[in-house]
Amino acid sequence: MTRLIDVENLTLQFDTDEGRITAVDNVSFSLDQGEVMGLVGESGSGKSVTAKSLMKLNPSNAVYGPDTKITLHLDSGPVDIMSLATNTELQVVRGGAISMIFQEPMASFAPAISIGDQMVEQLLIHTSMSRKQARELSVEMLDRVGISDAGKRFKQYAFELSGGMRQRAMIAMALSTKPKLLIADEPTTALDVTIQAQVIDLMKDLVAEFGMAIIFITHDLGVIAQTADNVAVMYLGRLIEKGPVREVLREPAHPYTRGLLDALPDLDDLDRPLKPVPGDIPSPLERPPGCVFNTRCSVALEGICQQEVPRFTDLNPVHRVACHLASQGDSA
Repeated sequence: MTRLIDVENLTLQFDTDEGRITAVDNVSFSLDQGEVMGLVGESGSGKSVTAKSLMKLNPSNAVYGPDTKITLHLDSGPVDIMSLATNTELQVVRGGAISMIFQEPMASFAPAISIGDQMVEQLLIHTSMSRKQARELSVEMLDRVGISDAGKRFKQYAFELSGGMRQRAMIAMALSTKPKLLIADEPTTALDVTIQAQVIDLMKDLVAEFGMAIIFITHDLGVIAQTADNVAVMYLGRLIEKGPVREVLREPAHPYTRGLLDALPDLDDLDRPLKPVPGDIPSPLERPPGCVFNTRCSVALEGICQQEVPRFTDLNPVHRVACHLASQGDSA
């Protein structure tokens, strides 16, 4: 496989009225061309902030760590994303090599501009197409994502479309520039289950057709099981487990991953009560020392879990976990 992006030591803090808070802490991962990686965790785990960092889309109060390095490998050569400063420089990644599908399309589409005009505008910015060519491609992409009567929808506004259709239009817009990497930030959360299944199938087809890589952000492990090749589990700004999706879901090595799986309903035992992960995710202003999960972990080791940040342990060449239990050879 050909490497597409390398993220090394990503640390991101925000300056707030309460002080500087850490949202992402020393996160590293790589993605190959055509790979689908699931990024999972509860709300507040830092998933979206991590993804936006790949395009430097975080707000102006964001402070990146000095060791943070993000390298995008394009046919024209490697791109050091952290060195890009101006909007013109960032066009290489923003809507160019990297596109993003947001959780709520209404927050992405301008309400007073038609869907088609917005699609055409981004193509004029990122390609050398004429306006006529951009219009033709936009209508074609709307049709390819399953929007009926695409020529008519092209002229409509976001508020005139249903939730599922807006999500499809957002996917069409994101794909029209033929990005190398697609970031899908909980794209099915606001949809009913029937439309969810259609969107998931659509994304699978698009990966096969365009050969793009996808980072699929969600808290739904069922969706990850259907879509991803690999999965990275995130908690309070840190990656705590990563590996092939089937292996991680069948043999979770971190207590938090096990807790997420235990919280899922069992279709074979509908009377079994749901078992949520105990406690709440701490505020970034009150990050616990040591392992960030120790305040909610039922098997935390006395002393070491409260004092030392666990390093990644290789369970095998592709499955890694950051847990003191694993480093000592114990099972989670």
